[in-house]
This record gives sequence, C-alpha cells and structure tokens, in this order.
Amino acid sequence: MEKNTRTILNNKLFLYLTEFFAGMSVMAVELGASRLLAPYFSSSQIVWTIIIGTIMIAMALGNIYGGRTADKDPNPDKLYLRILLAAVWIALIPVLGKYIIMAISAVLILTINSNFLVIAAFLACMVVFVYPLFLLGTVTPSLAKYTTDSLEDNGKIIGTLGASNTIGSIIGTFVPTFISIPAVGTAITFLIFAGILIALVLVYFLSPKNDGSGRKEGARRLTAGILIFILCCVFGHSSSFAFWEDDLTYEGESVYNYLQVKENEHQVILSTNVLFGVQSILVKDKDLTGMYYDYAMAAPYMTGIKEKEKTGDKTEILILGMGSGTYATQLSRYFDNVNIRGVEIDEKITELAHRYFELPEEAEVTTYDGRAYLAADKNLYDVIMVDAYQDITIPFQMSSKEFFTMVKEHLAPGGVMVVNMNMYSDEISDDSINVYLADTIAAVFENVSVVDVAGSTNKELFATDSEDYLTKLRDNIPLEENETLSSMMQRVSDTITDYESRGHLMTDDKAPVELLGMKQIDLIIKDEVSYYKEIYEKEGLKGLLELLN
Repeated sequence: MEKNTRTILNNKLFLYLTEFFAGMSVMAVELGASRLLAPYFSSSQIVWTIIIGTIMIAMALGNIYGGRTADKDPNPDKLYLRILLAAVWIALIPVLGKYIIMAISAVLILTINSNFLVIAAFLACMVVFVYPLFLLGTVTPSLAKYTTDSLEDNGKIIGTLGASNTIGSIIGTFVPTFISIPAVGTAITFLIFAGILIALVLVYFLSPKNDGSGRKEGARRLTAGILIFILCCVFGHSSSFAFWEDDLTYEGESVYNYLQVKENEHQVILSTNVLFGVQSILVKDKDLTGMYYDYAMAAPYMTGIKEKEKTGDKTEILILGMGSGTYATQLSRYFDNVNIRGVEIDEKITELAHRYFELPEEAEVTTYDGRAYLAADKNLYDVIMVDAYQDITIPFQMSSKEFFTMVKEHLAPGGVMVVNMNMYSDEISDDSINVYLADTIAAVFENVSVVDVAGSTNKELFATDSEDYLTKLRDNIPLEENETLSSMMQRVSDTITDYESRGHLMTDDKAPVELLGMKQIDLIIKDEVSYYKEIYEKEGLKGLLELLN
C-alpha cells in the first residue's frame, strides 16, 4: 500500500467486506425496486425485465468508469466517497421515490398513447435507481486495483473479490425477500442497506493514514451524508404507497404483495395495486357487490345446485385465487349446501380476509400456488373458480392449455369452471389477452360462454363439457327467494353468449401474457384518461389542475 493510504487497507479483509456489502446492497436495491414499482406498474415479467436490464446497464457503466478512474487516480478515498453518495441516494429513495414515480406516470398518461407500462417503468428505474447502482458498480474494478500487489497473486485476489461480491449478492437476495420487507417494509429495507453502506464508509474514514494524518479528510462530506441519512430515517420510514390517502384501514406488505384495505360505511375493499383495480370487496349490508363476483354466482346454478339441495347433496366448490374471500362469502350467504375450499398463495391476504372481510371460518383455505395445488389434489368439484389474474398481472402457468386441462380433470360430471378475465376494454381486438385466454379455454372445453360485467373492465367466462348448463341456470333462477340475486341471474341468462374461438392457443411453452396484457392496459388507460387529455389539450395544465381541485 502507498504511504498516504489508510491503515485499514493494509488488511485485505476490509476490502473483501467492502465488496461483500456492495454486492449485498445491489441485490437489495434491485429487489426493493421491484417492490417500489409493483404497486404502480405490477410485478409482471415485463417490469422485472426493465428493472434487471437498467440495473445491469448501470453496473456495466460503473465497472467501466471505476476501472478507468482507478487507473488514472488510484485514491481509495474517492471510492468510499462514491459509496457514501450511493448510500445517501438509496436512503432518499423511500423519501422521494414514490413521488417521482407518480410524477412520471402523470406526465406520460397525458402525453403517450401506447406502451405506458414499459416507458413509465423504464423512466422510473432510470431516474430513481440507475445512479446509485452505477456508483456501486465502480467498487469491483477499484478494489481490484487496491488489493492487487503483484501479478503472482492477482488471480487469487480477484477471485476472492468476486466470491465476496457473489456471497453478498446471495444474502442481499434472500434477506429483503424473506426477512426485512415482510417484517418492516420496503422503505425501511432501503434505509437498512443505506445504513450498512454508511457504516462501512464511516469505518474507512475513521481510520488514519499510514503517515498518521487524514482523519479529517472527507469529514465534512461524511457528516453531511450522515445528517441526510438521519433525515431520511425520520421522513422516509412510511410504508404508504398511496401517499395521497389518509383514511386507510390497513396498509402493509407481504412476501408477495403490497396490501391496502379501505373501508367506508358501505363496503370494505382490498387492493394490491395502487393504480389498477380492486382485488376483493365486502358489502356490509350483505347485498351483492355489483362486481364480477355476482355474475360468477351463476356457476352453482349451472351445475344444478337447487336439485342437489332437495336431495341433501353438497355442491363442492374450489376457488383458485381466494383473495379475501368475496366469492366464498357470497356463496355462504346464498346457499346452505356448499362445501368451499380456497387456494391463496399469499398467507397475509388470508389473515386480512378473516380480520376485515368476514371470511367464513368453515371455508378451508390452503396457502399454495393454484396450479401446484391442482397437481397434488385428487378431489372433484362441481364448480372451480379461477380468480388468480390479480390486478394487471396474469400468471402464465395459470393461462395455458395444460393448466385448463388440469382444471377440467378436477371437475365432476356436469361441473363448470368460471374464470374472471379482468382486462377487457371497448376496443377489444382479435389478439387481445382475453381472446387468447378464451381461445385456449375453448380448446379444452366443449362449451364456453361469456358475459360482460357491466361498469367494469371484466368479462366472466363459463366453461364446461355439460350440454344443459344454460338450461339448468334458467330453470334454477331463484325467482321467489331473493329479488336482487334473481335479477342478477336473469341478467346473466339474458346476456350470456356462446364464445366463438379465433384459434389462438397458449401453452406452457408459449404464453405471451405480459405483452398481451400490456397492450390491453394501454387501451384501458386510453379509455380512462381520454377526458382529462381533452381538457389538457384545450386548457393546458392550468385547466387540468382546476378540474382536479
């Protein structure tokens, strides 16, 4: 080591620890990025691709810059100041990140007509995450310069640095996902890893130089960084993604989702995405919801539930994507002869279902992936509801021919599958996500019918091999038992239409649900904001702000 370097660099272990914590922080920020973006843009493969791609660009540029800088000016102080700057930036993410994301979204919604998710997520990543990861990307080539004393051991040292980075990355992958984000949330996770980097920098600058000088060098920047970090801890610990709302009943995070419960005098609502849709709902006066769940109530009638009621037989129902149990709750309210099983991958949602949504205790819920559950289950069901297409995210493994074949194999004779398809728009085309889904289902089942859900972006699809399912529906409409339910079932009966396949097919090998879904989202956004765009184009930003106020 040079005479003017710090004494702590005489111990290569510290340099390996620097590499370790840099690698750990990069992965923690990457996972935090996905959680910060998911409530606004979903957690689809497209969003993940954008996150990974932009971060790799940042790291590559950081590697190049770090290597050149280390050759021109091999001063370790500058490296640790870059780490300090990266740490401060990461600490600022929970304070400013969500506001930046919403600002970018607002501008793009008013200015573009297509590829909203891709462009918005890309710009958000570039603005919020690229710079600190670019700085952390300079660590590896810089440390390689500082740790290599001769050509005789450079292979061993570079290998150890790489191993340190990899081990740190592994830990930085598991800790946020399984420990910090579920326990304390995304915001505090950013602060934790920013604090780790600041502590590393603090240890470095508190170490004297080999000539006994140098503790005061960098002190001003270090002090400023620590003060900013403290302010970020004060103002950035909030887990609220919907920062414009102050009356939420619950807001938190699980391993899989951002979760928000909103309540008023009439209903309780669960959302897993700030910008798109309602995931589940409870109507307090025990009436119908006015949503797709009401249409799905036709499925038990299609299987002859009233006839079974007379014989004392139970109707077996399986719900894949239980959510907070809206469908299960409605079934329990209107039918006495049902056995309900639900599958929900997010255990936290099930907890909220019991706490806020009156999920019946007798409704058995298994925490599992829906398709994996079917693979292990041997039971047959009269009705299987597929409601796993959450917000704007459609899992490809539950959209393929192979999956729907598994569903069909678990239906009892005369059984019906009902599927909620939640990305319908007025500009439906032959290559939309709903058409692909319906065509795939039509390739498995003999009879497929669809009905539009009034006032929403949903379609309800019914699929069965039974020939008389619509006859059973019409014969079993409860004309005298419940006027509201009777009216809804009559609406389904009057508006349901046979589905004609266009011949598309999705398989486990090829199911482009992300690209198809993104196209449909563009149409939905276009429909939703057309009025505001018109005001903006005519009256400018001032007119739009006056309208919103």
